[in-house]
Amino acid sequence: MRPIDALLEIVRGEGVSRIFGNPGTTELPLIDALAGVPDLSYVLGLQEASVVAMADGYARATGRPSFVNLHVAAGVANGLIGMLNASRSRTPMVVTAGQQDRRHLAQDPMLSGDVVGLAGAATKAAVEVQHARDLPIVLRRAFAAAVRPPSGPVLVSIPMDVLEEDSDVDVPDRSPTPAYGPAAGVGPAAEMLARASRPVIVAGDGVGRGGAVGELVAVAERLGATVYHQPMNDGVNFPGTHPLYAGMLLPRNAAIRETLASYDAALIVGCHAFMPHHYTPGPAVPEGLPIVQLDADPAEIARNFAVAAGLVGDVRTTLRSLAAALGPIAGADERLEAARTAHAHARAATDEAATAAYGGAPLDPLAAAHAVAAGLPADAVVVEEAITVGMRLRTVLRQDRPGSYAHTVGGGLGWGIGAAIGTRLGAPDRPVVAVLGDGCAMFGLQGLWTAARYAVPVTFVVMNNGEYRTLKDTLDERKSRSAALGSYVGLDLAPPALDWSGTARFFGLDVVRVESAAELRDTLAAGSDRPLLVDVPVAGHCATRPGG
Repeated sequence: MRPIDALLEIVRGEGVSRIFGNPGTTELPLIDALAGVPDLSYVLGLQEASVVAMADGYARATGRPSFVNLHVAAGVANGLIGMLNASRSRTPMVVTAGQQDRRHLAQDPMLSGDVVGLAGAATKAAVEVQHARDLPIVLRRAFAAAVRPPSGPVLVSIPMDVLEEDSDVDVPDRSPTPAYGPAAGVGPAAEMLARASRPVIVAGDGVGRGGAVGELVAVAERLGATVYHQPMNDGVNFPGTHPLYAGMLLPRNAAIRETLASYDAALIVGCHAFMPHHYTPGPAVPEGLPIVQLDADPAEIARNFAVAAGLVGDVRTTLRSLAAALGPIAGADERLEAARTAHAHARAATDEAATAAYGGAPLDPLAAAHAVAAGLPADAVVVEEAITVGMRLRTVLRQDRPGSYAHTVGGGLGWGIGAAIGTRLGAPDRPVVAVLGDGCAMFGLQGLWTAARYAVPVTFVVMNNGEYRTLKDTLDERKSRSAALGSYVGLDLAPPALDWSGTARFFGLDVVRVESAAELRDTLAAGSDRPLLVDVPVAGHCATRPGG
């Protein structure tokens, strides 16, 4: 079998049906081979960061590794932001990159470069194929590594002439992914948690990725434990309407420590060491708090804090074993009922504050977030990259189904548009609503062309406040600035104002500019069977802060 045919055979065998890419000369052998191949579709993006973001959303929606093809070192450099996001969010994908022809690499030809060196810091592994005979086994290894805990992106650099060789290569059979069993030491961990009178659980993204939400619910109910999402969670790891759910931990050590100080034992599951954002002195964990930590990745155990019990194993089966080991616990039902009352009151107060802020444009950020949550179509997936409104959205968005929410802790802006497109391609039966900050959206605009080109029915909601609002808020907090100061360097996007209606028309999308929170809610509830951009004027920094 020729090397190019072996590549196609392997990706088929790994469950790939879509190849996300932006081609160049070194990818022409692949592009040519795909012509007339009905079972592999090529999804074209106009910029590599958008392409990798699409693959990120697709992998999450399908539960399988996605496949991306980039062009030489320059394309890899553009795609690094997406690979960094995928690495931090543990998204499995295989990224191939064309390399210059080996026969003149010594001359440092145009388009050549250290592809492996560029990708190394943003991937689990990066390797360049040196011989055509090695291509099949290297690709098999890449797919296996992408899904092995901790999952993430793996890059394979392929010189152009490798794919053009007229040689016969062998394709190794695909081996099944090893099944990991429950962790050892569940019994003693269960005994420790059962003795607690005020237990707490932190649900990390490893719960959602491991398909273990139901099992974590069972453990929480056995304990009567209050449950928090990890800071800036990437998905639904515990049902948002469950009476034990208390929201998300804020991404600061001091805030996490203050919250956890109310409890006498903690179960931390699938959580990457809390990942604080803004610095505050001291650790995230209160001194003396007994902790049981469970993760599929052994490197996570006791990474940033001491634990009383570290459990390494499959998250789902380990939680199932833990629930069985706990048995009935005195006081658990009373704790659950107390949490039901307290959390219902807190949610009602948040909703009341949000609806009280409903009004005309520009919208209050909390009202805009509430309108999005209230107007979501049934079974919708929210892809969120809206820093200011996104934090408020987390307080009013109460989703129960795993896979209904996607975010990236990678921090590389421009992810949201591409990720939403990939999500809808991977879950074609579910409505997808992308909630985007205007600053974030500007980093990934090229993705809108792909949505229009392939008629991907995503609703892109752009929260348009004309500024980097979160940076102004952070600067005020750090420097105790006065609202009257009113001077911020490099933090305003207007004037001139960003014309989102013109942007949508330029890329071929339908567009609606809403003038009230109620109109935003109703626009989303109506849905759309075409790509739609919703321009939402949101009040800026000074208009929504005390004294502003």
